[in-house]
Amino acid sequence: MSRLNEVPLLPSERVDDLLTHNLHIIQSDEVFSFSMDAVLLARFASVPPRGRLLDLCTGNGVIPLLLTTRTAAVIEGIEIQPRLADMARRSVAMNALQERITIHEGDLRTLHLTAGYGVYDVITVNPPYMPLNGSDLKLNTHQAMARHEIGCTLEEVIQACVRLVRTGGKVSMVHRPQRLADIISLMRQYRLEPKSIRFVHPRAHLEANMVLIEAARDGKPEVRVQPPLIVYTEDNEYCPEILDIYYGSKEVKP
Repeated sequence: MSRLNEVPLLPSERVDDLLTHNLHIIQSDEVFSFSMDAVLLARFASVPPRGRLLDLCTGNGVIPLLLTTRTAAVIEGIEIQPRLADMARRSVAMNALQERITIHEGDLRTLHLTAGYGVYDVITVNPPYMPLNGSDLKLNTHQAMARHEIGCTLEEVIQACVRLVRTGGKVSMVHRPQRLADIISLMRQYRLEPKSIRFVHPRAHLEANMVLIEAARDGKPEVRVQPPLIVYTEDNEYCPEILDIYYGSKEVKP
């Protein structure tokens, strides 16, 4: 049962409805709020009924919260920013999910030193999309780290994944299509074999602005490109599949 009134909030914080399974999350305009890419990743990733799952760059914990609707597995998240890690822990407590979700505050690049190698069945990650450039200086620290590769690069994220996931385990990522060549190249370099790709288009006639990709550690070469996922109809309304995903009744099949 949700305990919305028992978790303290900072003055700038609010509680948002995740629109599924009576889940709620703490957010603030002072930090980077989750967006559609996190929701799509939580529905796209292959998850076992039980096991051990890890969400890298977990932010305020939205992906671990959503994953509880799909599996009884133990779920962990790691976040380098103390403010966001604290928000994630309070959101977990607010939803009475402390026995299902553990949030670590720390650096994904060194997590293997304490967690061990190859200990997770599934890893999800919604990493910073943009390489460092001058524009990151215009944002506050929380927003800059969420958007730009300040705390970790794409290569470091993939290195962390291969250290932490077991042989045959799955790694699912959401990113920008412009980085797809880099993602596939780095995954193969570090023994993660891409198995499934799905492009997300804002509208049917527009180019993709997100890509979902799932890889298997030490898998055999074989990748399948899934049908495109369209977000909006021509009437500027969510497509039926997006509505199903948001309300938790549909998964983005890998």
